Amino acid sequence: MTNSFQALWATNPTNDPNEFSQIQTQVRETQISELTTGDVILRAQYSGLNYKDALAITGKGKILRQLPLIPGIDVAGVVAESRSTLFKEGDAVLINGANLGEKMCGGFSQYVRVPADILIPMPSGLNSREAMILGTAGFTAALAIHQMEKNGLRPSKGPVLVTGATGGVGSCALSLLNQLGYEAEALTRRPEHQDWLELCGANKVIELEDLNTRPLESVVWASAVDNVGGGILQYILSRIDLWGSVASIGLARSADLNTTLFPFILRGVNLLGVSSNNCPQKLRVELWNKLGSEMKPLNLEHILFKEVELSGLYEAAETVIAGKHLGRILVQL
Repeated sequence: MTNSFQALWATNPTNDPNEFSQIQTQVRETQISELTTGDVILRAQYSGLNYKDALAITGKGKILRQLPLIPGIDVAGVVAESRSTLFKEGDAVLINGANLGEKMCGGFSQYVRVPADILIPMPSGLNSREAMILGTAGFTAALAIHQMEKNGLRPSKGPVLVTGATGGVGSCALSLLNQLGYEAEALTRRPEHQDWLELCGANKVIELEDLNTRPLESVVWASAVDNVGGGILQYILSRIDLWGSVASIGLARSADLNTTLFPFILRGVNLLGVSSNNCPQKLRVELWNKLGSEMKPLNLEHILFKEVELSGLYEAAETVIAGKHLGRILVQL
């Protein structure tokens, strides 16, 4: 194992994570001893640039809970060294969530040291590259679909809406829904990308022009995956069918929600929270195995926007924050 390697470190002049607007990042030579503790060392191959990572790198949001720290909330590679009986050298593994890149040094590093109990054996149907094209975005979409299916969603129920469809989670959600036989509809403020959204799996692309809505509107969708929040979430809730669900994943538009109780008490609509970071490990492993089998999109490479190295992460993060990307950004390590 190498004595030193490259990693992207985030810090600020005070090392106070509450001063996140002063975050600075630098790719520098790093020693294993500088990493946070763990009983497995992973030789990283790929990571993904998620919205949370972009917030952390640019200092636009409080993601990092201590400083200095290496960001990156997911990573895939092979075990380089293990003091755990659960994994041995050479095992292909991945990690997403579980406070990686938030409380412990994360995936934007050529080597990652973590506790063995957050590692996931690489599903037989995925390699490291494919796993990180999906990454936290794909896992979050899978978790949302899992939650909705627990509440009765089936392809026969009708169309499922995906908001923020050109983003990482949105494009993954379209692809997973399509792979599972659902009729997926994309809601977007970027209709010029209709052809791309259809290649991702959208059966229909909708441009939202007017958010005005009554407490209950005519039914349009069986369920929905919402990445946006705010007025769009209110708009969706009033149009969901009896006993349908809305999986709330993100707040790209707003963290606020102003609505009425009518969708809940007159149509039995479920508003489901989806938190991928603290998903139970047993369910996390189960869903990753599905992502490598029946959920794995046939058009996986199409979700990929571009690949970057560690040195290109800040510029790519700015692109994500500005909403100027499509789908997923892969990080080569």
